[in-house]
Amino acid sequence: MFSRVSLILIGAAYIYYQVNALDCGIAELEVENNITMETQTILSLLNTSVSIQLESGSFNVTISEIELVSECFLIGDTTSCNCSVGYSWSNEVCYNSSCCTETTCTQNVAHIEPLCVAKVQVSIYGTVTLTSGSWDADKTTKLKSAFRSRLNGYESLNVTGSSGGTADFKAVVCIKLKTSVLNQLLEDLMANLSAKVRVDTVGMVDITAPEESVCYKCSPTLECTFEEEANSTGWKLIREHKHLELTDGSVVTLKDCDSKNSSCIAVKLKEVTGTGSGTYECRLTFGSVTHTAKAKLKVSLLPEEITMKIDPLVADCSGSINLEVTVTATIQSSTESYDISWQFPGAELSRGSEPAPGDILVYSVRSEFSCEERTPTKWEVSFKNQKKQTKNESVDILVIREIGKCCTGDGIWPKTPNGATVINHTCENGKTGYKSRTCGKDGEWQTEFSTCISKELKKILTAAEVFKTGIGATQEAAMWIFESLKNTTTSKSSNDYAGINASISIINIMATGSENITLKEEVFDDFLEAASNLLANNWTGVNSSIKYDMSSQYLYGVENLVKNIQVKNTLKISKPNLDLKVSKGDCNSLVFNVTVKLTETGVQFKTVGVRNLMDKLNNSFKPTSTAPYNLLLIVTKNGSSSTEITMDFPIKKLNDTQKLHCVFWDTNIKDWSDTGCRVERDSNHTDGNHTLCKCNHLTSFAVLMSKSDTPNLDLDTITYVGLAVSICSLVILLIIEALVWSVVVKTDLSYFRHTALVNIGVFLLLADCSFLASMSPENLSAHWCLILTLCKHLFYLAMFSWMLCMSVMLIHRLIFVFNPLRKRVFMFLSSIVGYGCPVLIVGISYVYCRYNEKEYYEKDTCWLVFDGTLDGSLYSFLLPVGTVIFTNLFSMAVVIFTLVKSSAPDGSKSDEKETFKSIIKVVIFLTPVFGVTWGIGFLLLIFKDHKAYPFLQYSFTILNSFQGLFVMLTGVFAEPKVRQELLKCMDKGKYDTMKNSTSASNTKER
Repeated sequence: MFSRVSLILIGAAYIYYQVNALDCGIAELEVENNITMETQTILSLLNTSVSIQLESGSFNVTISEIELVSECFLIGDTTSCNCSVGYSWSNEVCYNSSCCTETTCTQNVAHIEPLCVAKVQVSIYGTVTLTSGSWDADKTTKLKSAFRSRLNGYESLNVTGSSGGTADFKAVVCIKLKTSVLNQLLEDLMANLSAKVRVDTVGMVDITAPEESVCYKCSPTLECTFEEEANSTGWKLIREHKHLELTDGSVVTLKDCDSKNSSCIAVKLKEVTGTGSGTYECRLTFGSVTHTAKAKLKVSLLPEEITMKIDPLVADCSGSINLEVTVTATIQSSTESYDISWQFPGAELSRGSEPAPGDILVYSVRSEFSCEERTPTKWEVSFKNQKKQTKNESVDILVIREIGKCCTGDGIWPKTPNGATVINHTCENGKTGYKSRTCGKDGEWQTEFSTCISKELKKILTAAEVFKTGIGATQEAAMWIFESLKNTTTSKSSNDYAGINASISIINIMATGSENITLKEEVFDDFLEAASNLLANNWTGVNSSIKYDMSSQYLYGVENLVKNIQVKNTLKISKPNLDLKVSKGDCNSLVFNVTVKLTETGVQFKTVGVRNLMDKLNNSFKPTSTAPYNLLLIVTKNGSSSTEITMDFPIKKLNDTQKLHCVFWDTNIKDWSDTGCRVERDSNHTDGNHTLCKCNHLTSFAVLMSKSDTPNLDLDTITYVGLAVSICSLVILLIIEALVWSVVVKTDLSYFRHTALVNIGVFLLLADCSFLASMSPENLSAHWCLILTLCKHLFYLAMFSWMLCMSVMLIHRLIFVFNPLRKRVFMFLSSIVGYGCPVLIVGISYVYCRYNEKEYYEKDTCWLVFDGTLDGSLYSFLLPVGTVIFTNLFSMAVVIFTLVKSSAPDGSKSDEKETFKSIIKVVIFLTPVFGVTWGIGFLLLIFKDHKAYPFLQYSFTILNSFQGLFVMLTGVFAEPKVRQELLKCMDKGKYDTMKNSTSASNTKER
């Protein structure tokens, strides 16, 4: 029987579905026919539209291209198969039927699929390293023989170079090999040659990438696919002859992609810039074999930074009409061909001058500036790339229009208008950056601000930024960055604000990068020395807010780097300002004489002591507190399980006016917090010179010492007794007022006085009750603590408001003798001042704190917050109270002055004595009801560290705890009418009792 089997490849076959959707595919068609029919006849028959029946239905197909792949002749039991030109035997045919060359295959292979495959060029680059001896021609022969006999589609092998016992070679095959076959070949070679052999292939892996250049800050994806599953994968970026490893970072994201192939890896670039432009290489490793594929990615660039300079910096139009201005725009040299345009006052778009080639490109334009009032003052440059994307930058010229309203020239700083900030891009000693200086509204220059840093530090900063992206982020790159940073921080040229701030930025950038990129313990030494060097400086020349931000950023960077740097076992590194101890298994650690202990054992934890940073951090937790040890601890551990930490600080014994706080640095609020932490005395040290700080979480810890809120048993006792007496006295006061009210308020003046006195008594009673309820804040919930704080704030303000009403009423009576105040007017005004104002002040202060996310009250005192000078909710109490006390002191002074003046004409000694007595009575009677004793509280704030502080503290506690008693004695019993009416009530009571007794006796006798 004679027959022919033809394998026909039908390429780009268009299939029309019922929904008129167009699809394209490649199919293989096997035709078995009589030997008398020529293959060309079959091809001509297929070269038309045909209908193909598939499992999913029947479809009309238009064939666009047909190619003959192979032919097999079957003559009896004899088979003769050949691949067409451009095709080679498949791996299945080669390794199962031993048909590996392009000659005719006589094996029965017609049934194998695929039979022949299209040729591709696969290059194999390898290195042979002998364990002993040197490379020679005999070994070259063995190498060629092994590849020729074992590899399908073998074409050639050449040794490209040899030196000693090492030889490099390149082999070429025309088919994608089976990796297992290649690996077995290498294993046999290693055994036969006593050598190590590794190879990289090109052409085995398919890579897809954007064919055209991508836009600036786009997010392209590159994919590599392979039919077999790899042991390990990776990506490289080849740029400027450097092979940069790719890892996950701010720009690079490595991931597996969805594909029908066993191996599919992808790299996604987020907002790619010039740093991501170059040749990308994917690697799939199988034992000693690494399959690679390369693709070039071109990015349409835009300048990363445009530095604008203008000359002159300031246009003095006070005496000129027109000025010539030169503006330059400087960018880094780029391969992108930019379309540059300028826009400036008095001109349309202009190209300006073209720069000379070099590392930097400087574009410039000259124009005439008119001093007319409405002339624009902005020069703008625009860079457009090939993708029509643009980046603009502008600079404004400062204009002096009036003589005298400016700062005079000072060195590099020209005459500048009031309230303006001038920027100068001139840095000394080859530094890079800029300087700025503001001319105050008063015409005086303010402090110069500089961002000029050395070129070495700028280079390190740029390297850290690239490291964070994930491009070239290797251990070696990190070690170079930290070693260079260590060297620059020892230089005096980097000890100014700009140098320290840039160094802290580098630490923060590396900390962010370490979240995705593995750093090993070898970087610790240089990193800690660089970080320690930064704390050797006082960070002068900057305001408090900038210093707080710098110190917070420093702490964040150091803490996260310590946490993320991997350490195998244990480690101990000590620097002048940082002390690191890494423990594993042992739950104790000692840094800077502070003992740290974890309740959890068997885990690795890192402890770092940091000196000279506490005084640079913000402290709104206890603004008046200090750090007695000027030390904070950073503690981290592996895993996320909860644990308790105990820190033993060798802090000296405190006096009665001091209190310690165990706190941690809260990164959310950038301040200290004591949540989850507490202070305990160390029972193991009887000298009392040790303080235990215990917390139930890990982060950065410290101990703060305050001088104001330490409990004192004597003061507490006086407060409790005084409040009890005051509350009872105020209750008696209100009862007496109720009994004698109708008698003592017959005149308007008496009505005014007793109305104010009753309100003072009621609000003082409520305030004292609220104060007594909040004497143990640790036993109150946050909800009740807030309620009691609001009550005390409101009731004390209301009490002082009515004291103010009484004071103003007295002054009005003395000054306007013949114009008495009407009752209706007094009640209206007093209600506004005594009720409305306190509610308004408390409400506004609470809403203000909530809106600005500030604390309204202290949880450990249930009272208002003091955050520093004119900062904190406490001032919503101090300012109104201070105003009332000042007004009341003024009222007392007026009363005393009136008494002295009225007795002056007589001049006798007896009259002087009576006047003196009257003054003493005024002071004694008015001081409690005018709240003057609260003025001692202001002295406590002023003389906090004075020797008289304990005396003032006891005086304030006694006088104000017993204020209710003093108000009752001086406000009620000191008034004759009240005493007389009270005695009448008592006599009437006795009379009624005697009358009832007599009546009862008479009844008995009857």
